[in-house]
Amino acid sequence: MTTVTVITGGSRGIGAATARRLARTGQHITLGYRRDHTAADTVVADLRAIGVRAIAVPADTRDPDQVAALFDAATELGTLTGLVNNAGITSPIGPFTELDPDDLRRVVDVNLIGYVLCAQQAARRMTEGAAIVNLSSVAATLGSPGEYVHYAAVKAATDALTIGLAKELAPRGIRVNAVAPGVIRTDIHALSGQPDRPDRVADRIPLGRPGEPDEVAAAVVWLLSPDASYTTGTILRVGGGL
Repeated sequence: MTTVTVITGGSRGIGAATARRLARTGQHITLGYRRDHTAADTVVADLRAIGVRAIAVPADTRDPDQVAALFDAATELGTLTGLVNNAGITSPIGPFTELDPDDLRRVVDVNLIGYVLCAQQAARRMTEGAAIVNLSSVAATLGSPGEYVHYAAVKAATDALTIGLAKELAPRGIRVNAVAPGVIRTDIHALSGQPDRPDRVADRIPLGRPGEPDEVAAAVVWLLSPDASYTTGTILRVGGGL
């Protein structure tokens, strides 16, 4: 049986690292991405070079029709056994009182509504033995005061989504977990207006350094694997001690 995992936000950062690491286990991959065709094509070429089947599908995860099309494409590639809900954005860092409502809506729509829509499509198509991993954040429990409280609140909702869906899907043999990264070297910091943030805040991190995308990817791939067969409803923190 040919099995496939959907990875949203798969053209860069944690998504791309997860795709490459997962491909090395023999898993076929469908990458969802928003607009960077070149980056997505590069990742797909890397995956095919490893020896797996891989496709990239442009999809705005806020749009139910585009999400459905993404999963339709994935199931043409094979049987859906995994989803990595990774597509996410942040907004300019600043005090809560200065939060722009448009930024708030984008953060909620991409980081929560998008996760719900993708998980819904996955749950409709998955059978026993499949797994979903949501990307949360240590911000969900730290709160991110003075930076992006709204983003932290949405990631706390991701944790609640993970726990509730894990319980709902457990009788069907489908596992749902989350990985909560800390400060990781990815492009997302540029969206906050502070691309140097990982190094700037390194002294706050008990391990004394930012994390790398592949370190998060390792946790995601484990949660998708049979080695995590008795793990569901868990939020696995990968934050260097944060």
